Amino acid sequence: MVKKYAPINEKFPHFYHGGDYNPDQWLKHPEIIDEDIRLMKLSNCNVMTIGIFAWTALEPEEGKFNFKWLDEIINKLYKNGIYVVLATPSGARPAWLSLKYPEVLRVNANRVKNLHGERHNHCYTSPIYREKVAILNRKLAERFANHPGVLLWHISNEFGGECHCELCQEAFRNWLKERYGTLEELNEAWWTGFWSHTYTDWSQIQSPAPQGDTTLHGLNLDWKRFVTYQTTDFIRQEVKPLKEVNPNLSVTTNLMEFYEGLDYWKLAKEIDIVSWDNYPEWHCDTDFVDLASYISMMHDFFRSLKSGKPFMLMESTPSMTNWQSLSKLKKPGMHLLSSLQAVAHGSDTVQYFQWRKSRGASEKFHGAVVDHCGHENTRVFKEVTEVGDILTKLDEIIGTTVVAETAIILDTENRWAVKDAKGPRNCGVNYEELVKSQYKAFWKKGIPVDVIDMQCDFSKYKLLVAPMLYMVKTGVAERIEEFVKKGGTFVATYWSGIVDENDLCFLGGFPGPLRKVLGIWAEEIDSLYDGETNGVVLQTNNELSLAGSYEAIELCDLIHAETAEVLGVYKKDFYADRPALTVNKFGKGKAYYIATRLSDDFNDAFYGALINEINVNRAVDIELPLGVTAQMRTDGENKYIFIMNFNDTDKTISLGSESYSNVVSGKKMEGKIILKPFGAIVLKHRL
Repeated sequence: MVKKYAPINEKFPHFYHGGDYNPDQWLKHPEIIDEDIRLMKLSNCNVMTIGIFAWTALEPEEGKFNFKWLDEIINKLYKNGIYVVLATPSGARPAWLSLKYPEVLRVNANRVKNLHGERHNHCYTSPIYREKVAILNRKLAERFANHPGVLLWHISNEFGGECHCELCQEAFRNWLKERYGTLEELNEAWWTGFWSHTYTDWSQIQSPAPQGDTTLHGLNLDWKRFVTYQTTDFIRQEVKPLKEVNPNLSVTTNLMEFYEGLDYWKLAKEIDIVSWDNYPEWHCDTDFVDLASYISMMHDFFRSLKSGKPFMLMESTPSMTNWQSLSKLKKPGMHLLSSLQAVAHGSDTVQYFQWRKSRGASEKFHGAVVDHCGHENTRVFKEVTEVGDILTKLDEIIGTTVVAETAIILDTENRWAVKDAKGPRNCGVNYEELVKSQYKAFWKKGIPVDVIDMQCDFSKYKLLVAPMLYMVKTGVAERIEEFVKKGGTFVATYWSGIVDENDLCFLGGFPGPLRKVLGIWAEEIDSLYDGETNGVVLQTNNELSLAGSYEAIELCDLIHAETAEVLGVYKKDFYADRPALTVNKFGKGKAYYIATRLSDDFNDAFYGALINEINVNRAVDIELPLGVTAQMRTDGENKYIFIMNFNDTDKTISLGSESYSNVVSGKKMEGKIILKPFGAIVLKHRL
């Protein structure tokens, strides 16, 4: 396993610190651009992302290009020691393009064509749109791909959405022909005999529509797959001219938090470096443990998309957003803490939207390093400067990664299918909440975790957790069996092993192909109303030495233990004393089944026992107060340990008998340390 990767670009082997910079909005104010450069240097900002929405500035009329202003900006920044992430502007096309070529405009699910406006209001299938993007990208590449100040490409912006135009309908049908070969195979996979949906000609197939079909689950699932395919195909076409000019210049695009519209596992294959946009609602009446652990999970998810390779924090706000339901300021310390949180989980950058606040339009009140006042005498500017100063002292961490022995499966296609299932609890099976609750138990204990797809390699882990693995694709169960046989520990929950990759129910009993490794048969599943509870009582002298009873909510699987041992039973209702927690010894390993949604105190106890039993690695072997977590990166010789306090009060941490060095100050650290509210420390320890 790689412990240390090369920097994003060898020309600048340091942490990138900067923001989304839009000088094209200020071309009539050259004095502001000069002032920006002074402020960038003052705030320890060293990399700016330029050109994301600059298509009109670059091509004001069809075929008439203006790169002079971009030349001047990039050269001026580089002369002042500031590098550039150069963006392609395909995320928002100019009005002249929409007017002359209306086919580029997106058609909604209700089959109504959009007007010009917004972002990503374009058809990824449109040959005209692809052609115009390719022309502009090639000209950008020919002019800037070998510039010494350009570090990498940022293509487009926050890919998302779908188009239902006739071009996309035909592309969808062709994709289906490639996938299934014949209509007979498609009809079988979609189970179209239900409600007489059987197709007799490819032309009859339409994408899901509110005035058409939305209840054929195979259609819904394949449409989502197609949208991902067409988006990634567009990305390939967008990247092609860039790589033809300079194949060594890396490419990224900014992904979005827990975005459901695209399968990022497939999209990530088309880019060199993963980056994402992180906008937590800090201080907004949310449990700090819940929110902080969730954001950590997102960092781990994006890191895992490239098998542990460091990622980029492409966007964050240094103060507040303007689009959330409540735009709350970050309290003192939170900006540094949330920035170091990203670094702790594998980011080699801390970047912002935005550098300078726009004077008008929809994000003029979105947080920025430079406010409308235009000077450095602000709280936010000082906190950004502090982040920049600390990042300059962390160079040895660049390229290091997180080594996890625990993985949680968060599979996008499974997520699509489980939320489209029509039962057993249409008011919400809360798949995402279940995944987050499992992750949180590890976060509290400072356990490194990879967040993976079901197609990923399981062999490098000791512990594999599969919350609500409703869909089990071909070959996955066999790989789980092999993982457990060789000594791995597998944990599955209720509503797992229900359908195959076509969303067809397994016959012969649930949990389908997982039945053998789990050693149970799930006969029925009971849904509980919001506010209704059951409970699980742990058996005395169970092998994990767990005791007591725990609250059960939402869904209760009624299972039979076949080869599995019962560790806990239901407390009440007609299925009182039926199995609710089991373990099955399988080869050299064990497979656990949690038959109901249980409270956080159960997760803490259960996973705590597993962690101790199989000796899963921790970031640091100390007890952590509630709301304090630890994460570590390594180069194979040293551990870099980030201890972070997400509480609004001081917390004392005992380092035990080990001695550490403070990476920022260089001081020796031992005994006890006190972390102030929203405080963090970075320690170094020799392996």
